[in-house]
Amino acid sequence: MYCFVVDPEHAPVNGRKRPHRPQKSHHEVADELRTRIRSGVLRPGQRMPTQAMLADEFGVDRGAVRQALRILQAEHLLTNVSKGSPATVAPDLGRGPVLAGPAAPPLPTTVALAPRIADAFAAAHVEIDALCLTSVSLTLALGEPLRRIHAGELKPAKIDVRVLLPSRDIELAFPTPVDTAAPHNRLQGRWLAQRNAQGQVLKHNLLALRATHGIDVRVSFRAVPFTPPVKLYLLNGSEALFAYYTLTRREQEIDHEPLELYDAEGTRSMLFAFAQGAGLRDTTFVEQSHLWFNALWETISSELVLTS
Repeated sequence: MYCFVVDPEHAPVNGRKRPHRPQKSHHEVADELRTRIRSGVLRPGQRMPTQAMLADEFGVDRGAVRQALRILQAEHLLTNVSKGSPATVAPDLGRGPVLAGPAAPPLPTTVALAPRIADAFAAAHVEIDALCLTSVSLTLALGEPLRRIHAGELKPAKIDVRVLLPSRDIELAFPTPVDTAAPHNRLQGRWLAQRNAQGQVLKHNLLALRATHGIDVRVSFRAVPFTPPVKLYLLNGSEALFAYYTLTRREQEIDHEPLELYDAEGTRSMLFAFAQGAGLRDTTFVEQSHLWFNALWETISSELVLTS
């Protein structure tokens, strides 16, 4: 069996009240539930907690919960959304339309990445390259293909994963305190801990496939000397998924103290898809993205050790 760890903000529903925090919007509730569904915490066909339980957990009214559930129903992640009974996680996750080509609409990373990763794992040789601030989105997106491998639905012979992450030796452009006089070290330390933890989980989950299924797996990390303003995923040499890290000003609790900061929520970034063979624009973007990634990997990046 493989272990799966998510960020504390995405902890499973358990009915227990959480410490007080600012009330979430219905979009934020939808984002968290979507992440649980895509990561496998909430499984296909599973009955959701009641709207009262979700309202209690997230500290919102039931109207906000219903709006969040309707969003997920429109994305075909939930069925049976009504006032009377709990919704159900859709039984056919990962079988949506292909996200590629000039007509494909951009979608949030939590919606778009998992099905594309799952489709990539249908190949005999899976190749995934990623440039990101942390590997949390990729770690979450791997939940579905790992489940399908363990269920015998996918049987890749070889998996190669390369990940570029910011170096621990730089001062990040974000997340950063709004007040320039505020100390950066606590925020930097929190980011570094998340970067390392998510990377270690990703590596463990994939390397475990060697022992459980005899798959040839290689997972490599390297550090770049800058804060990436975008995130990029390259799949099997034929597909590129691209998103901007859009900065917002928000308040977050760091070591039990509120801190106002500039940050970007990568799991909610809108992901644009490009595929080879879907036209000159797409094919050129995929090819140039591979050249760019390989250049970073082979030149200014350095060895990355996932420890504090």
